[in-house]
Amino acid sequence: MSAPTTTTTATGSTGAAPMNHRQTLEALSGLLLVLFVAMLSGTVVSTALPQIIGALDGSQSQYTWVVTATLLTATATTPIWGKLADLFNKKSLVQIAIVIFVLGSIVSGVAQSAGQLIAARAFQGIGVGGLQALVQVVIAAMIPPRERGRYNGYLGGVMAIATVGGPLLGGLIVDTSWLGWRWCFFVGVPVAAIALVVLQATLRLPTVRRENVKIDYLGAGLIAAGVSLLLIWISFVDGSFAWISWQTAAMVGGSLVLFALTVLVESRAAEPVVPLDIVRRRTTALSIVASLAVGMAMFGGAVFLGQYFQIGRGYSPTEAGLLTIPMMVGVLGASIVAGRMITKSGRVKPYIVGGAIVLVAGFVMLGTIDHQTSLLFVGAAMLLVGVGVGMTMQNLVLAVQNTVPLRDIGAASSTVAFFRSLGGTIGVSVLGAVLARRVTDQITHDLAAAGVPASASGDAGGSLNLNGLPDAVAHIVRNAYGDATGHIFLISAAIAVVGVIAAALLKPITLRTSLDLVEVPDSGAATATVGAAAAGSDAAATEGPGPRGR
Repeated sequence: MSAPTTTTTATGSTGAAPMNHRQTLEALSGLLLVLFVAMLSGTVVSTALPQIIGALDGSQSQYTWVVTATLLTATATTPIWGKLADLFNKKSLVQIAIVIFVLGSIVSGVAQSAGQLIAARAFQGIGVGGLQALVQVVIAAMIPPRERGRYNGYLGGVMAIATVGGPLLGGLIVDTSWLGWRWCFFVGVPVAAIALVVLQATLRLPTVRRENVKIDYLGAGLIAAGVSLLLIWISFVDGSFAWISWQTAAMVGGSLVLFALTVLVESRAAEPVVPLDIVRRRTTALSIVASLAVGMAMFGGAVFLGQYFQIGRGYSPTEAGLLTIPMMVGVLGASIVAGRMITKSGRVKPYIVGGAIVLVAGFVMLGTIDHQTSLLFVGAAMLLVGVGVGMTMQNLVLAVQNTVPLRDIGAASSTVAFFRSLGGTIGVSVLGAVLARRVTDQITHDLAAAGVPASASGDAGGSLNLNGLPDAVAHIVRNAYGDATGHIFLISAAIAVVGVIAAALLKPITLRTSLDLVEVPDSGAATATVGAAAAGSDAAATEGPGPRGR
């Protein structure tokens, strides 16, 4: 039984004609540019951090916080940006996020101390969170789900290039004497400025003015506080304090209390930041679970493979970036091919399930590597991981977007992006802690077996500066990192199996060809397809509150 076809009207909206294919591509170019530099900002510094912290006389904890500060604010603000996109003009919000990102980049580049850099990166993360959420929201407001598949291929490709190519670019920048590490932050400024101009000229979305809007400040604050406390715990656990300690109990317990209060507040708010009726739906809930696994692959893969090549195999930062190209090729190719096939068939579940299975296979292969594994084998495994990410990452968002009306597209899209980012952050931190523990244990064992006294080891277990170690000790350290990396990828494979199960439980859906959807039963009945093409055309020109259908 098909859902009834109606349209909603925004209060005081200024109509705008639907964008044709050429106009869509022009606007998409600006969106992809700004998404690229936003994601690049998080990966380009990974190979430059030793020089950055050294130049600013920073400590090891500050080293970690240069990355964590951006991840924390970006993750915490993602659902807030998404909800704002459902209430206010999307184009204006994207431009505001670009300005915040540019200002944060400039201040980061001119920072004179590690503390200033961390604060600037936290501010920059607010813009990054907005751009990561809003780009997908704007695309959803321009393009019907059925057509969105091929465009999501471009989106996934850009995210892949930024994620995997960032460390390579960072290595090239710090290895170029006339640039220096500050250009790791400056490099995105001109591109973001160009994107701002392009979007101003090409992006045509309806102006929405909704009356009696009530922003859920309390819910937004609770979400930000709960996520921040959880990520702070992840950043310091097993380093500053043990996994089982009063600090862990206080932080994890505090986060759970804040999240419980968030659920209570969101269930009563007139305009909740994260609408619970959307999260409770089967497609959204399963997509969130699968996104956690994909997030771990997307973030963790690039971080630990770069470290494996540099420390475990002895390659330079630039060479390490080049060696990760198979993963980038896999994500780019799979995103484009799967996107076009989804647009042609209208079916998305087979590609999500297939991608999740390929992802597990790639992680299993990476789980067998050590410091002597053939680079051809490692490259093949990375290619599989890339293909898995490319087939699942954006299509999970697409599956959720297909089940919600246009008025809720921002909250739905940002919710999936939020959990993907949260999963990646948690994955990197937890896998990093496991890796550090195994490396330390193996180095201690191998040094004792080789008869090397502790005084001659030069603090090998806690140092990544292998040039300052004796050759014999440096060889042991490289072997330890090369051998231990495989273990963490086996853990990733086990977690990715959860993603396969979640993907398999998704209901088969056919993507709708209209922009808007009026009725989506909470029972999870087959994804509604709006029968009249006119409804999609009308919805393309208007956004409105309409009935929430609860």
